[in-house]
Amino acid sequence: MVAYPDRKCWTDRRSLCNLQIAVGLFSGVCLIVGTMIGSGIFISPKAVLLYSGAVGPCLSIWATCGVLSTIGALCYVELGTMITKSGGEYPYFMEAFGSVVAYLYSWTTVMVLKPSSFAIITLSFAEYASAPFYPGCTPPLVVTKCLSAAAIFLIIIVNCLSVKLASYVQNFFTAAKLLIIFVIVGAGIFMLAQGKTETLSNAFEGPSPSVGAVGLAFYNGLWAYDGWNQLNFITEELKDPYRNLPLAIMIGIPLVTVCYVMVNIAYFTVMTPTELLLSPAVAVTFGDRVLYPMSWIVPLFVVFSTFGSANGSCFTAGRLAYVAGREGHMVKILSYVSLRRCTPSPALIFNGFLGIFYIIPADINTLINYFSFAQWAFYGMAALALIVMRFTRKEMHRPIKVPIVIPGLMLVVSCYLVLAPIIEEPRMEHLYCTIFIFSGLLLYYPFIYRKAEWARRLMRPITMHLQLLMEVVPSEQAEWEGTEPPTENSRP
Repeated sequence: MVAYPDRKCWTDRRSLCNLQIAVGLFSGVCLIVGTMIGSGIFISPKAVLLYSGAVGPCLSIWATCGVLSTIGALCYVELGTMITKSGGEYPYFMEAFGSVVAYLYSWTTVMVLKPSSFAIITLSFAEYASAPFYPGCTPPLVVTKCLSAAAIFLIIIVNCLSVKLASYVQNFFTAAKLLIIFVIVGAGIFMLAQGKTETLSNAFEGPSPSVGAVGLAFYNGLWAYDGWNQLNFITEELKDPYRNLPLAIMIGIPLVTVCYVMVNIAYFTVMTPTELLLSPAVAVTFGDRVLYPMSWIVPLFVVFSTFGSANGSCFTAGRLAYVAGREGHMVKILSYVSLRRCTPSPALIFNGFLGIFYIIPADINTLINYFSFAQWAFYGMAALALIVMRFTRKEMHRPIKVPIVIPGLMLVVSCYLVLAPIIEEPRMEHLYCTIFIFSGLLLYYPFIYRKAEWARRLMRPITMHLQLLMEVVPSEQAEWEGTEPPTENSRP
């Protein structure tokens, strides 16, 4: 029995509300592009070059990462148009593998992957935003972390206020980051026209990288591409998902791929591989050498880029916690919706709280390694889910059906990206990640499978007081899940 706060407008279940269907094709493209283009293209070039060993393999890896992202996105197009539920991989795992696998995914992603990704992006934002105030030296760590926490707080407020406001913010910052990328690419073309091709003419000279090093290069490159599946987290809020989901993905990912490859070519027109590796901020160094005296626009637009990417990450992360709470895999309060704003504010606030928590002890590189290892394991499982449902869910309507070789290739690539770095360079993060994923079973058995009554009695008053505090109610979809759709006269 749901506890309703003692207010007149909340005593009638007709006051229950759903999330708004407010995301169109343009906003969908901006969400994908804006989330993918964050700090990665301004940070990852060094790591990709370091592990690939030379300019030629580096550029090849950037292009291949775009192809792999497109292959993965094609799998998600079929999954998203076949199962039109929000939550990313969560509903796909529920259909293909059952409750336990879906729970372990939601447990890992809600508690670690999404908030740690949020923390990574806002830390990058804080580093670039604070750098002008500390010329010639690195900003103090406490300043960076406080600014990162402030950015998280502001983004949570925006997303809790309105879905449309969050979409407008995303659209604006996506336009800003595309503008600076076009400036960098245009400057690179100008330098090529002047004959600055020394670095590119000897692109494949250098030592051959090992198998594990290639895997680590792909890790960092694909981290910069991460975000191609973000629209699947908000399918229920997408206008005409059967049309707009595949269109937004097929427009957004090729655009990002072209931008990334061209930006890296532009970098190599003014920097040698050694200079690029020694640069504290590749994009800023490029701006100082090519755009002076207007070089200040590069760090400014990098700040815009990272803030927009953080906003997109927050926008989608709240939907997974919301859906998991609706299915009973997270505490019920996370599935509640703001009565006045129709936003999943409890889930958004929870994600922001965890993001701030991850800022305190960790640095960016550790979080990237932790994030990539588990995330690509789940990407591979999503491809496997698509293959499994081809045989176990033959009756399901598939508006778009990709050749089965595509999810098969995605599964093989995912296995390589998960296993190769572990074999080449085992790290404690891999062990910690595995232990954390399966530790969720310690909570699944008593609280979800056995449905411990004492836990329900404990949560009822907590849920009621949180409802009063945040002015949230259960969504209609959560309240009537598993029953006949209610009519106006049938509701109590």
